[in-house]
Amino acid sequence: MNPNEHQLQYPWGDVQPEPGKAQAVADGVKWIRMPLPFALDHINLWLLRDELNGRQGWTIVDCGIARDEVKALWERVFEQELEGLPVLRVLVTHMHPDHVGLAHWLCERWNAELWMTMTDFMVASLWSSRRGGDGVGPGGQSAVDHFARHGLVDPAAQEQIRQRANYYPGLVPAMPTRYTRILHGDQVRIGGRDWRVIVGYGHAPEHASLYAPDLRVLISGDMVLPRISTNVSVFDYEPDANPLPLYLRSLDGYADLAEDTLVLPSHGRPFQGLHARIAQQHEHHRDRLAEVLEACAQGPKSTSDIVPVLFKRKLDLHQLTFAMGEALAHLHALYFEGKLKRAQDADGIVRFTAA
Repeated sequence: MNPNEHQLQYPWGDVQPEPGKAQAVADGVKWIRMPLPFALDHINLWLLRDELNGRQGWTIVDCGIARDEVKALWERVFEQELEGLPVLRVLVTHMHPDHVGLAHWLCERWNAELWMTMTDFMVASLWSSRRGGDGVGPGGQSAVDHFARHGLVDPAAQEQIRQRANYYPGLVPAMPTRYTRILHGDQVRIGGRDWRVIVGYGHAPEHASLYAPDLRVLISGDMVLPRISTNVSVFDYEPDANPLPLYLRSLDGYADLAEDTLVLPSHGRPFQGLHARIAQQHEHHRDRLAEVLEACAQGPKSTSDIVPVLFKRKLDLHQLTFAMGEALAHLHALYFEGKLKRAQDADGIVRFTAA
């Protein structure tokens, strides 16, 4: 356990749901874990006891990726954990594949409603329909050019990124054609209680967390995680984005939540200590920004040069693309604040220096 984790409390310790099973964590709230084929090898999903349009059943929060083994685990959940009741609604926190990947299948399987923010629904719908690297979306030649401009010039890595043009639709093969929009501040009635929608930015276009005041439970999605920092990246489809200040300001949206709030994160274990964890995130990024500024004061640095400053461990390609995106997010935060200058050198690579 790292030092920051000692400031958090884990009510269930190391106990977690077995595959295909659920664990109760609050009144009418069950915790499910589904596998991911990445270094981050799991996602937490949630079942909320519900009544919708006069029907008893369940709302699912987040979906897992579109893989047969994940569908099979869902079928076990349906058989063993739904108490003979149907799924009425699928509520997705944001458009990343591990959260929205099986939304279409779940909604079709149960004739259920999809609820999301508009921006993330539209982006997921666009990207899931994209094949062969054409149009807007992650991966493919556009991503290669973006990362090459920022110093990732290794041909083998570039070719792997080029081959990822169908990465998103491979994990999110389709989206429902209809949805119900949720907005910041909405009170979504689930199972006889109101869940407040808290929209945050920086990690995804329009990420929705859910807070139930009477339970003092926050379904935080990816905005607040107990052990790892939330990824905040600049990618090719928005090359001049400045997401890090958006993310840090979004954390202030949790300031009025109860001190003993139980946080249900998308990765890691449910915990208490929300405000301590938010303070840790602010401190973490202050320290990382200081390191980046110091590195750029020593001479021009590309984003690729900054990756080992921020990430000391060995990275696989999946992690490297996120590390590049996150390093650039820190560079952009300092650049747009006027602390760094940038220029594209004769070799076509953008480098940053202290202003």
